Amino acid sequence: MTPDMLMVFGILITAVVLLVTEWIPMEVVALLVLGTTAITGLVTPVEALAGWSNPAVITVWAVFILSSGLTQTGVANIIGRLVLKVSGRSESSIIAVIMVSAGVMSAFMNNVAVAALMLPVIMDISRQTGHVSSRLLLPLAYGSLLGGLMTKIGTPPNLIVSEMLRDSGMQTFTLFDFTPVGIAILLGGTAFMVLLGRHLLPRKNLAQEASRQRGPSIKEQYHLQERVFVLQVPESSALADKTLSEIRLGSIMGLNVLGITRKGRTILAPSPFEKLQARDSLTVEGAAKHIDRLKSLQANLKYFRIETVENIAALLVSDNVKVAEITLTKDTPLNNMTLGQAAFRNQYQANVLGIKRGRDIYTADLKYFSLKPNDILLIQGEEAQLNAIASQDGFDGLNYIPTDHLVDVYRLNERMMKVQMPPGAVMDGWTLKQSRLGAALGLRVLSIIREDRHLPLPTSSDVLKSNDTLVLEGDQDALFALRDLGELKLVSDQATDFDRLEAANVGLVEATLHPHTKLAGKTLGQLHFRDKYGLNVISIWRQGKIFRSDYLGDLALQVGDAMLLYGPREKFKLLAAEPDFLVLTESAQKIPAFKKAKLSLFIMLCAILPAVLDIIPIYISTLVGAAFMVITRCLTMDEAHQSIEWRGIILIVGMLPLGTALDNSGAAQYLANGVVQTVGPLGPLAVMGGLMALTFMATCIIPTAALVVLLVPIVLGTAANMGISPHSLMMAVSMSASASFMTPISHPANVMVMGPGGYKFADYLKVGAPLTLTVFVIVMILVPILWPF
Repeated sequence: MTPDMLMVFGILITAVVLLVTEWIPMEVVALLVLGTTAITGLVTPVEALAGWSNPAVITVWAVFILSSGLTQTGVANIIGRLVLKVSGRSESSIIAVIMVSAGVMSAFMNNVAVAALMLPVIMDISRQTGHVSSRLLLPLAYGSLLGGLMTKIGTPPNLIVSEMLRDSGMQTFTLFDFTPVGIAILLGGTAFMVLLGRHLLPRKNLAQEASRQRGPSIKEQYHLQERVFVLQVPESSALADKTLSEIRLGSIMGLNVLGITRKGRTILAPSPFEKLQARDSLTVEGAAKHIDRLKSLQANLKYFRIETVENIAALLVSDNVKVAEITLTKDTPLNNMTLGQAAFRNQYQANVLGIKRGRDIYTADLKYFSLKPNDILLIQGEEAQLNAIASQDGFDGLNYIPTDHLVDVYRLNERMMKVQMPPGAVMDGWTLKQSRLGAALGLRVLSIIREDRHLPLPTSSDVLKSNDTLVLEGDQDALFALRDLGELKLVSDQATDFDRLEAANVGLVEATLHPHTKLAGKTLGQLHFRDKYGLNVISIWRQGKIFRSDYLGDLALQVGDAMLLYGPREKFKLLAAEPDFLVLTESAQKIPAFKKAKLSLFIMLCAILPAVLDIIPIYISTLVGAAFMVITRCLTMDEAHQSIEWRGIILIVGMLPLGTALDNSGAAQYLANGVVQTVGPLGPLAVMGGLMALTFMATCIIPTAALVVLLVPIVLGTAANMGISPHSLMMAVSMSASASFMTPISHPANVMVMGPGGYKFADYLKVGAPLTLTVFVIVMILVPILWPF
């Protein structure tokens, strides 16, 4: 084995580990692979950058735009509406029509776009027919994946193997060379799901057992009837004339205000700016334990004493605790991160009291402040820890400042206070985390004074005790809001009927994150979701588990989450217009430009026909077609940009040089020799089966486009060593790479239906494994016949 081969294998193994673990974003992994192969001389700089002009890459992003044009003009909506009309009401016929219709669209559209477009339609079908969504959504995802196998442009692996054959000087696959095998796989996969697969699907809709005749309502699915109570604002309450946003009932107590009854009239889904009045009755949603907590607050919070801080330095600085400024350098790991995302307090064991950016100084809401190079952080911590921070990469210029700067420069005195906890305080025995002082109120406990002892830099696990004096930094109004909540009176311990909280203009809806969203990993609090969209998040379903309104603002969102939202129906349409969300009802979707449906179809046909007739290369015809989709206003330029899955494009571009390096270094030939020696004596069919099995397993954890790029040089080498045509092996590997059924993470379409369908990881394996076996058998039978060895 040569040194070049060792380097290639080292890069390959490292890339696979990083892609599987996702320690760093996969597109960054791809760019590192591109750079490393060029720096080590495994490929030339020109070869390293060749991916950006690769015909497969150009075709992939052009097809994304063409697909979006069909979506924006309602072509797919029209097809989706025909599903229910054609299918009837039996479960088996609905599944069959869903899979075939999604498959046909996916042959010419991006599979994720098809799944995203059909998802609200299928949810409406579920509600209309009584068939629970868990019985229909996985067939939708699988149908979109199976359909992509039918054409060259249906899925990136088909395009990649075709263009890599061309690059190797061999005859490439045409647009419909994949169709005979693809149609057989779609029909075979559909037959499997109708006859056997549907019996393996869970019979629960978001953990609620469903009847075949009548599915549960959305309120039953989320057990809302048990979680609605009534509170009242008493006479002469400090809460009167304050807005719902100001009283912070949601962030502090985990309670959502669903309605306000005032003088016999009920305001449903009140806005955050609705002002309370004395004797208002608040209908709230939440856990009974939070109602009990509110009772405890009523008995204790009025005894809290709030005092101003006279000597700041004495409370922030001691023999071993100091305050200093430190500068973020250009290579700081905190770039574009908030202090909350960086978990600065826990990671660095220090408090950030203020931030300087140029001439501006910030001391409020630092948790959500996005950091930049050259920012100066005012930090409080033990002297040894401050020096340790300064020694790390990304930090520079530790400067211990005079204590008078805390007041004169940073004006911390305006945001600091002392709070005396009373004897028998309700928070006695709570940890700082349980007190919600930070998460709910934005208050930071900088120190605790207990029996004349000063406890600086307390952690979230430190326990509070009666008679403690807390030194807090933040907005005093937030603390007053906590105290004022104690005035609310519980009118009834009995749950209230949720039905009266819905009306023609107010109701419930489910939504999920779009697979291409940039919001994954952010909390509802960071997004200011309630204020921005005017909707309450009642519950979140994730991998078969429900997260209710117990401080959902602190929960980081994930792709595949299903959110139950309550609010004005007009807000549902505003949310549906956001590219980061999918609202799971067709009535809330943006109205497509149906008048341009025929035009978009004509453009699509004009982009495909020249390629079919071999008049113009497909990467040129699709590129021109994409341009005409924008020129004719079938979609806007912004919509065209949003439609391109840049993460996948960068992944292909970055991994292509590694495929070239495998070939140039002889590593691909080395692996091909190993395949031939191991499986070759059993014949070409066994080799094809072995390569397919390897691909099926690898596609569970490695992105399909990257996997095909790595496998193609090995497949070509294997075919050359055995003296057989590479087309049969290439066809088989391409089909296997796109059959990503066995895990939710193997394809975005699988993740998309996970939350709305209430699926668990095991559900994908239980249904996907036999479906994969079905595809394996069909390919093993048909490919050698249609593409002889």
